[in-house]
Amino acid sequence: MARVQLHDVCKRFGHVTAVESANLSIGDGEFFALLGPSGCGKTTTLRLIAGLETPTSGRIVIGERDVTDLPPRDRDVSMVFQDYALYPHMTILDNVGYPLKVRGVPRPEIQSRVGAVAESLRINHLLDRRPAQLSGGQQQRAAVARCVVHSPQVFLFDEPLSNLDAKLRLEARGFLKHLQKEVGITAVYVTHDQAEAMALADRMAVMSEGRIIQVGSPLAVYRRPETTFVASFIGNPPMNLIPCRLALADGSAALSTPSFGLDITPLRPRLAASLHNGDTVTLGIRPEHMTLCAESMPCTMPGQVYAIQPLGSEVLVLVQVDDTTIAVRLFTDDPPLQAQHVHVGLTMERVMLYDSAGRLAVT
Repeated sequence: MARVQLHDVCKRFGHVTAVESANLSIGDGEFFALLGPSGCGKTTTLRLIAGLETPTSGRIVIGERDVTDLPPRDRDVSMVFQDYALYPHMTILDNVGYPLKVRGVPRPEIQSRVGAVAESLRINHLLDRRPAQLSGGQQQRAAVARCVVHSPQVFLFDEPLSNLDAKLRLEARGFLKHLQKEVGITAVYVTHDQAEAMALADRMAVMSEGRIIQVGSPLAVYRRPETTFVASFIGNPPMNLIPCRLALADGSAALSTPSFGLDITPLRPRLAASLHNGDTVTLGIRPEHMTLCAESMPCTMPGQVYAIQPLGSEVLVLVQVDDTTIAVRLFTDDPPLQAQHVHVGLTMERVMLYDSAGRLAVT
């Protein structure tokens, strides 16, 4: 096992900055996810750790070694690519055993070690086949077997489940998490799928435009996103974000929009000192922390039902409030009628408030 540390790592391609001042410390045996939209720099960060890219500046440390200038073969890491990168002309036995072959391991030992790994991943009956003869899930397991077979210090995964259908993806999540905990090896996992990161990771880093925006456990990031970007990216559906005007006077606090006013005086002691009367702010609240009622009550705002999406054990109701469509998650089988006028209730202790720069402004 090994820690992975990035110290002020930058990567530029000409005038384009792919990764900017990345600082990370990934613990021994930790399953760590790099999460963000396409083009945010997460795959480049992974390739920097692997040695497939050289940082423009900064240092990368794996275990106790500075590997910044080492080639991939000397870093003792294994990588599973998005397309699995299995050699089409080789059998699965030869594909899985390839890392051992290039290290000069004798053929009998290769067969023994590949057989043991293949049995644990339930692909031992497929070793004489070629990749084209395997399903997507079987190819994914073969790629993981190749990653595991020489017991590296670090696993690197570059969106390895993106080519699987929904059912296989769900099965593969459980398989990968169980495998990583069983072997106890540090894993760095790149994905744009926030549900995947939430399900797999011990901790995760949310990235945007080459920068690491927030690091924490999935639950901590979900409950307390530090910026409106993180709030809008984490969650399915994501946090509702409603632009408001802040009114502060005589120890009270309120939010207003063209159609409603909301007393947030209980939040006043927790508001950042940088907020002032009349500031434009953003109210954030998760869909599951809202309710619908027929009449106006404290901590409610008026709206009109825009769309209803039954999801089995729950119903997602989209409500138009001013110019914003908000999502309300209801655990009921009796949703409101389409186009019905409703009042949306907020659980005040779950309300987030963001300043005009999109930074969390509630302590």
